[in-house]
Amino acid sequence: MPMLRRLFILAFWAALVFAFVMASLPKPPPVPGDPGDKVQHIIAFVTLTLLARFAYPRANPIALLLAFTGFGAAIEFVQMIPALGRDAALDDWGADVAASAITLLILEPLRRLFARRSRSAPQHVIDEPA
Repeated sequence: MPMLRRLFILAFWAALVFAFVMASLPKPPPVPGDPGDKVQHIIAFVTLTLLARFAYPRANPIALLLAFTGFGAAIEFVQMIPALGRDAALDDWGADVAASAITLLILEPLRRLFARRSRSAPQHVIDEPA
C-alpha cells in the first residue's frame, strides 16, 4: 500500500475519533473564528468525507454516505445523554448528511475523470542504455 494512502487512512481515523470526542464533550473548546454549530458540522463532515474518499478510493460512494449518515446519527444520540448537557438536533444530522452527500457528488465525477485520463494516457517505454 502506498505511503500516501496510509497517511490518508491514519488522518481519516484520527479525524473520525476527534470529531466524535469533540461532539461528546460537555463543553467543547471554542473553535477559532467562532463558526456556528451548522458550519462546524459541515466542516467536520466535508473533511471526513474527503479523507475517507482518499483513504478508501475503491469504497462505494453510497456505502460511504450510509456510513456517515450513521455516524452523524450516532453523534446526535450521544448528545441526548443528559449528563453531557448537549442538545441533539435533527437539523444537525441533516447538515452532516447533506455535507457528505454534496462532497461525494462533487468528488465522484472528478474521480472518474482522473481515472479515465490515467487509463488513456500513453504508456511510455523507458529504453535502457545498451
